[in-house]
Amino acid sequence: MPNRGHIPGDEAGGQAYHVPVLYQESLDALRIKPDGRYVDCTFGGGGHSRGILEKLGPAGRLLVFDQDADAMRNLPDDQRITFVPHNFRHLQRFVRLYDWEGVDGILADLGVSSHQFDEAERGFSIRFDAPLDMRMDNRQTKTAADLLKDYPEARLHKIFEQYGEVTNARTLARSIVSQRALRPLETISQFKEAVKNEVKGNPNKYFAQVFQALRMEVNDETGALADLLQQSVQVLKPGGRIAIISFHSIEDRLVKNFFRYGTFEEPSEGDLFGNRPQSQLQVITKKPVVPNESERRSNPRSRSAKLRIAEKKQPQST
Repeated sequence: MPNRGHIPGDEAGGQAYHVPVLYQESLDALRIKPDGRYVDCTFGGGGHSRGILEKLGPAGRLLVFDQDADAMRNLPDDQRITFVPHNFRHLQRFVRLYDWEGVDGILADLGVSSHQFDEAERGFSIRFDAPLDMRMDNRQTKTAADLLKDYPEARLHKIFEQYGEVTNARTLARSIVSQRALRPLETISQFKEAVKNEVKGNPNKYFAQVFQALRMEVNDETGALADLLQQSVQVLKPGGRIAIISFHSIEDRLVKNFFRYGTFEEPSEGDLFGNRPQSQLQVITKKPVVPNESERRSNPRSRSAKLRIAEKKQPQST
């Protein structure tokens, strides 16, 4: 990545696995203390984690989560890091398990790794023909093919509209229900052929939106994010920071509202006395941090990234 200097992880293959987005901005956001306790909720290729480790001293500790078993291959040989092979929605459980009294910083990069897109058999990318899988955690049972086979039309319509912002979500859902009665929809090519008459505009863009919606539903991505945000205020120390990189408007809105209000919906009005919900977090970024032009050129997948940062408030004195 230009103008960033050396990014830890290049030699170990982590860079090939996934280019860390908003790398320096994320590390700066955490204000890393040498003896601090930090959590990387989305280890992936380990790029962000290696940056955190470079700033930690011998007493510092890093807890990393990744539900994708492939990510463990990128784990550095470092006694200060602990790998948790589970979804980050279990944050509070594992902070307690390892007897951490609290954490000084939490980082989450919500983007799908380049590795997952590039592994054809995972079924994430429209570039390949493969089973419609899309599971980030292969221990799960529900795949995208199961979803297309079993979901009622109304639910398909909802996920395509909300998660993919598909312009003809209702028509697409209706077509899927009629086509699945006639043919299997188990592979990428079978699915694309079955709904080809519903494609609007650029086929690549259209199917990218559809696949995004399927992936988010299969992995319950917004549900996991909501769990993470709620648990973050429980595990962060006062003055500790949380930095979230999102790539979808729904995710960004959840983060923005939770940071500001402590809820996932912006309050329309206050109570009888005009009071609005009070967040336990202080917003650091009034507007999200976005990649600069050089990063967008060198890593096109970073284009939609938005980084929001908040800090846990100090307890009020009585």
